[in-house]
Amino acid sequence: MRRVAAAFPFAAIAAFAMLMLPGFASAANDDAQRTLRIGFVPGPYADEFREGVEPQLVRKGYKIKYVEFRTGLEANQAVYSGEIAADVMQHEVYLKSYNDRNGTDLVGVVQVPTPPMGLYSTKHRTLADVKSGATVAVPNDPVNLERALKILQRIGWIRIRPNPNPVDVTERDLIANPAGIRIVPLENAQAPRALDDVDYAAIQGNFAISSGHRLTEALALEQMTSPYVNQVVVKATNRNSRTTTDIVEAYRSDAFRSAILGNHVYDGFRLPDYFGH
Repeated sequence: MRRVAAAFPFAAIAAFAMLMLPGFASAANDDAQRTLRIGFVPGPYADEFREGVEPQLVRKGYKIKYVEFRTGLEANQAVYSGEIAADVMQHEVYLKSYNDRNGTDLVGVVQVPTPPMGLYSTKHRTLADVKSGATVAVPNDPVNLERALKILQRIGWIRIRPNPNPVDVTERDLIANPAGIRIVPLENAQAPRALDDVDYAAIQGNFAISSGHRLTEALALEQMTSPYVNQVVVKATNRNSRTTTDIVEAYRSDAFRSAILGNHVYDGFRLPDYFGH
């Protein structure tokens, strides 16, 4: 009995040591390592991923778990904490602002097709219908407020003070208002629901599409530049990981390009430079 009792701990230790060696990980652990949790906010980015990226990653042995967040703040917190591998929902200007405010080190690794912000209305058919006192909903965060104000400036309704730092823009940067409009700041996600209550609304592209609006319905669209094209974001320590590399390669592939260009849902999107347009 003593020899059996003495042998058992040795066998258990040996078995545990074998499990710790490369190639002997349990099936459960291996499956967890190959499951990719990717975060999204409402909009077209999960559909882009599902149609053009997921099939390639599945062929490489990954399982994809889609995690939807209500706000970009929640999504970024999940990336930083390691709850998800990446999120797809923000541009470089927003990301820099988030990192500066929170002391985080998230990085963008590849841009994705992005719908521009647009000016929408359910009460007016043209921009010429604007009258003094008309209400215009705009995003209440500085970065996207600047984008909205630039749309209004381009169509001649207002003039804004040049500001080299988008995160510092406020309503006080409005220096002329020849159209006599009244600015109504709202949370981004609320803008589509506010269309019945305001004359016009500057709506971020992803929220417009997720609410059933087409880019072709917009009375004006922003002239989107590269810093405002959304991207896949990961934690800095994972920038060069195998997982991140596989995600980037899938986005940059001919297969992803064909999936996007072959679907009219994405007409009017600002395409990343690697599309070669």
